[in-house]
Amino acid sequence: MAGSLFSPGRRRVPPTARLLHAAVVYGLLVVLSAFILLPIAWMLTAALKPDTAPVFTIPVEWLPTEHFRWQTFTDALFDPDKPYLQHTMNTMILVTVNVFGAVLSNSLIAYPFARLRFRGRNVLFAILLGTLLLPGPVLLIPQFLLFYNFGWYGTYLPLTVPSFVGNAFFIFLLRQYMRTIPKELDEAARIDGAGHWAIYRRIILPLTAPALTVVAVFTFLGTWNDFFGPLIYLDETKEFPLAVALATNYSRVGTEWNLLMAANLMAMLPPLVVYFLAQKRLIGGIASVGLKG
Repeated sequence: MAGSLFSPGRRRVPPTARLLHAAVVYGLLVVLSAFILLPIAWMLTAALKPDTAPVFTIPVEWLPTEHFRWQTFTDALFDPDKPYLQHTMNTMILVTVNVFGAVLSNSLIAYPFARLRFRGRNVLFAILLGTLLLPGPVLLIPQFLLFYNFGWYGTYLPLTVPSFVGNAFFIFLLRQYMRTIPKELDEAARIDGAGHWAIYRRIILPLTAPALTVVAVFTFLGTWNDFFGPLIYLDETKEFPLAVALATNYSRVGTEWNLLMAANLMAMLPPLVVYFLAQKRLIGGIASVGLKG
């Protein structure tokens, strides 16, 4: 009894203090989130305003003075003068091809680095990691001249083919993840007569699904938000992806801000949906990557 009275223990926090602490924490989170949500709220307000209502007002009009014009979102998709739906389909084509190419090529390249032993493996992997030190602007002109001489200018090939030759960061990520998979699985598969292709397809790929999700989501976001690449290699307005189309319409004289804000809001939805659907695997894939040498 005496020992329990005088022995040091964890101090018990009163319920009132815990509630106060939680209220302060969540209050700060709400205030900080407002800085992110405030521009989105203004975009929604501008999109819902009628064509005749002013968009830029001081003070800001958060609610339309007349009525909410939900038809603006329909007009943004099907307006023949600004076919945002067509630009969205162009972006979806680029996203689909790039995600497929990134998942396939990076996993194929990472597999031998992680699971096979061959002469010069460490040297080749060191050279691969060395390419991460090259800044993007250094490669911009050589890549453009290369694709231009191939006759790929004005096509989607410069925006899709590079995804099929691998990315150094994704290869490193997948290689580190594959090294955490027990080698006994490969040996058991070889005893059953499986070759490298069968081991890669039936064992490694399913077990690497969290890391492949990271590659797919990062590739999706990078392609969906890519502005510089399509701006350089595409010369036809009808072939522009959504990011370039939105910026092009912004630079025109007489911009219809309600249509532009509605299109921007709809352009934000697919990345949000993809993130929330892949959130668990995305966080798990990043957190569980091993760092074995």
